[in-house]
Amino acid sequence: MPFPEIGAARSDVKERWLSIIGIGEDGWEGLSSAAKQAVESAEFIYGGVRHLAYIPKVRAVQIAWPSPMAIAVHEILTHHRRRSRVSVLASGDPMLFGVGATLTRELAPAEFVVIPQVSAFSLACARLGWAISETVLLSLVNRPIEQIQRYLHPGQQLILFSEDGTTPATVAKFLTDSGYGSSQFTVFEYLGGSAERRRDDRANIWSVNQCGDLNLIAVVCVADPEAKRLSVVPGLPDDFYVTDGQLTKREVRAATLSRLAPLPGEQLWDIGAGTGTVGIEWMRSHPSCSCIAFEEREDRAARILVNAKRLGVPTLKVIKGSVPSTLDGLQPPDAIFIGGGISGDGLFQACWNKLTKGGRIVANAVTIESEIAVATWQRLYGGELVRILVARAEPVGGVLGWRHLMPITQWSVVKS
Repeated sequence: MPFPEIGAARSDVKERWLSIIGIGEDGWEGLSSAAKQAVESAEFIYGGVRHLAYIPKVRAVQIAWPSPMAIAVHEILTHHRRRSRVSVLASGDPMLFGVGATLTRELAPAEFVVIPQVSAFSLACARLGWAISETVLLSLVNRPIEQIQRYLHPGQQLILFSEDGTTPATVAKFLTDSGYGSSQFTVFEYLGGSAERRRDDRANIWSVNQCGDLNLIAVVCVADPEAKRLSVVPGLPDDFYVTDGQLTKREVRAATLSRLAPLPGEQLWDIGAGTGTVGIEWMRSHPSCSCIAFEEREDRAARILVNAKRLGVPTLKVIKGSVPSTLDGLQPPDAIFIGGGISGDGLFQACWNKLTKGGRIVANAVTIESEIAVATWQRLYGGELVRILVARAEPVGGVLGWRHLMPITQWSVVKS
């Protein structure tokens, strides 16, 4: 890729002013000629202290990432954009949980070039003989460890990017506490460099408290005999949740999620969330799905967060307060579930006004008053009304009898 001379006028630095370069543990020698040229011709070089140490003396100003890193990202995208030639150094493939995706999100493709190295993910799969397409990659860098829970099932292969040298011990304990202590557990330190090291054990007997700061973890999930196996299909058993009894029951929950129809990247509002079951299982359907749960009671709001962490969706957001007063300033959702406060003044209209075109509303009515409300909405806005009747077989003396749950009137509608 040709670069203008350093002394060129600022107007010449319009196209491909930004180079994002992946660098591995083999340092400068592992870079391609194009990557080296981009570094040598830059006016400013950003990167971690470790990355900058790999670079020989060049005439560019070298800037280590500050904390928070967002300060420097903003500087690159505003002060330097189309004014300076900038090179950014990142580990491995910059577009794989790297700064590359952050920097390029708002840029035109003609403004940048990305020169990736082999990622640590690819190197680990190569060392282990794992097919990349069959392996789940998660980053624990500034991300909650509870996200792992969603991916725990027998035979699942995981690669986890560690935050620091203590992460392997933390993950090993998490797996053990989650009923997957028998899992095969491998830690690679300084992968791809001269100091590369591999450690293998089971999660429940892992004894290394401090690994090298640059490490990643490979896991083959093996369930212990007592482990609870959590499906991503809606309708988890009711007893998987910590609750005061205010929850959408398993059978009704499955029917509700089928009507809400989550798609990747969509957001749900769970109104009157109670225990948080619908929002949690919405997010479990795909890693990119998100949810805001609205709950007036403080104890229930806290309990929703506990359940979200336990069931692998720790990024679920809870807003404590009543609807519609808490909706101001929020981006429109793709779907709304109204499980509580259905007959409240102005609640439905506020939700309908906020909903995106093509979005879905599902409301479950239990009381006569809430049934009247959804019947009124159906006459005005269309949609479908369904009566859900569930009975569970329970002991009656020495035999079984049917115990009926409260009937649910469910209204679902798509905004046209």
